[in-house]
Amino acid sequence: MRTIRDTSLISVATALTLALAMSITPAHAQTAADAALDMANMLDGAGGGVSGDALLAALENAAEAGQPMAMWQLGTMYENGEGVAKDPAKAFGYFAQIANEHADAAPRGVESDIVAQSFVKVGDYYKEGLPDAGIPADAERSHALLLHAATYFGDADAQYRVGLLYLNADELGVNPLQSARWFSLAARKGHCPAQAQLGRLLFNGVEGIEAQPIEGLMWLNLAQQRCTGTADAAWINDLINQANSIATPEQQGEATKLATSIAPQFAGF
Repeated sequence: MRTIRDTSLISVATALTLALAMSITPAHAQTAADAALDMANMLDGAGGGVSGDALLAALENAAEAGQPMAMWQLGTMYENGEGVAKDPAKAFGYFAQIANEHADAAPRGVESDIVAQSFVKVGDYYKEGLPDAGIPADAERSHALLLHAATYFGDADAQYRVGLLYLNADELGVNPLQSARWFSLAARKGHCPAQAQLGRLLFNGVEGIEAQPIEGLMWLNLAQQRCTGTADAAWINDLINQANSIATPEQQGEATKLATSIAPQFAGF
C-alpha cells in the first residue's frame, strides 16, 4: 500500500477525506458521480499548488481504503486520460472493483449511482472486449451487467440502454413492448433520450402498441426541452420535426399542454 510521506500529500489526503464526507450530503441534490467530479475539481488546487502526483496519490490512498468515489474518479481519469496517461485497463480495474465490492449496496444509497454506472461501464468493456486487460468480448456478460444496473439499482441510463437492446436483433432481439417498458421506466426518471424514444414508439405505434400521437408528442416535447444543448439534441429535434409534420394542429396543441403541465415534476432531475 502507498504511504503518505510529505506534508503536501497529507494536506491533500485530509482535504480528500473532508470532501468525501461533505459529498455524502451534496448541496444541490447532485448524484454521487457529480459529487466525485466536484471533489476532484475542488482538490485540483488544494493546498495552493499541490502537484498532480500528490493528488493522484491521495486518490489512490482513498481508493485503497475502499472509497467508491475515489475509485470512480480514478477510473474516469484513466478512461479519459485526464491528469494521467489514458489507460483503459486501469479504468476497467477501478470500475470492476466498485462493481465487485458493492454489487449488493443499497439501491437508493448515497453512492448507488456510482455503483450502477460502474456496472454499465464494465458492461461496455465486455461488449467490445479489452485485450490489454485480458478481457474478451462477451455480449452475454455485458447484457447481464447492464440488466443488474437497470433492475436492482433502477439506474435510468441503464434502463434506457436496455430499451435500445430490445430494438436490435443482434442484441436482446426486437421486442417493442419490452423496449417501451424500459424506456418508460427511464423516461419517468427524467432521462430525456428515453423520453424521446418512448415518444417515438407511442406516436408511431408498433406491433403490440397502438399509436398514441398525443402522448407520443408529449414525450417528444419533454425530451426536446430537457435535451436542449446536449449531444442528443439533434436526433431528438429530427424526431419531433417528423412527428409534427404528420400530427394535426389539434394533436400538437394538446400534446404541448400536457407537456407543460407535467414538466415541473422533472425539474429536480
